[in-house]
Amino acid sequence: MTIKVGIIGCGSIANQRHAPEYAQNPHAEIAFVYDPNPERAKRLAERFGGRVAASWEEVVAHPEVDAISDCSTNEMHHIITTRALQEGKHVLCEKPMATTLQGAREILAAAEKSGKVLMIDHNQRLVAAHQMARSLLQAGELGRVLTFKTSFGHKGPEYWSINATNSTWFFKKSRSALGVAGDLGIHKIDLLRYLLDDDVAEVSAFAGALDKKDERGERIEVCDNMVCILRMASGAIGTASFSWSYYGDEDNSTILYGEKGIMNIFATPGADIEVVKATGERRTYNVGAIQTNDNQTSSGVIDAFIQAILLQEPPVVTGEDGLRALEIVQAAVESAETGRCVSTVSTLPNHG
Repeated sequence: MTIKVGIIGCGSIANQRHAPEYAQNPHAEIAFVYDPNPERAKRLAERFGGRVAASWEEVVAHPEVDAISDCSTNEMHHIITTRALQEGKHVLCEKPMATTLQGAREILAAAEKSGKVLMIDHNQRLVAAHQMARSLLQAGELGRVLTFKTSFGHKGPEYWSINATNSTWFFKKSRSALGVAGDLGIHKIDLLRYLLDDDVAEVSAFAGALDKKDERGERIEVCDNMVCILRMASGAIGTASFSWSYYGDEDNSTILYGEKGIMNIFATPGADIEVVKATGERRTYNVGAIQTNDNQTSSGVIDAFIQAILLQEPPVVTGEDGLRALEIVQAAVESAETGRCVSTVSTLPNHG
């Protein structure tokens, strides 16, 4: 069986991740592509196949299309993904799934009504080292995790996005909405929930536009740095730092401190995972480097999405996971704006 896919938005994430991974999947075929910039769509179609559509509405309504990759800008996700689900398409939506909680809930309602697969691209769950780390934690390698620190930072979207200038949409509040918190932070929030099999109960955060300037030379409208203190439902506490101004090597590390030792994930040179036990024993694991802006490797996201469709099973990252991560990031933004610690009580049904 071949899943015919429409890609909406032909920026860097589509060119670097979605399109090449569909092209490599034996059960997928790119049928249509659309971008507000027709030249971008044409270039992607020439490289990976598919016809250039005149509008995103044409793609989501087309009877030949089985599934959609929503790689549009943040403020469009809840509009395009909701419509695609209503049209009976499976959807892989880029993160954040929406810029508002109401938008995310609209997507979830459409997914529930349609019965189609909705997957959110929180790809850090699919990194081999993170999957191994979760298995080690579940096997009791560290005992109870007490504290943690995680970080995700690089030079900024003006170096990565297809519009590689300071006019990038990532810097516009009306389009990005959440700045670095929605771009990088939401990945690490989801990762902590996945690794620890736990949830965030409270967050305190500091954030600001510390360095980035827009095309007019003015301070950008969204935060380029955020540092959070998180308390998990289990009682574990830790920090999470997100930055668009790490002007050197990208940092995508997580360190967990447990009753029995420490786990370094992408934090030790030469090792994907290093476990240091309280006894002094050290073990390292190398299972595959994480994707970076400078080292694009297969994310596994497309294969997981296609598999969920073929097997009619829940995806590895559900719409509920996407909403929960957005709730926590929104709470962090609220904390940074008000100077208060914010509770992150879930609005999901049957959730603590």
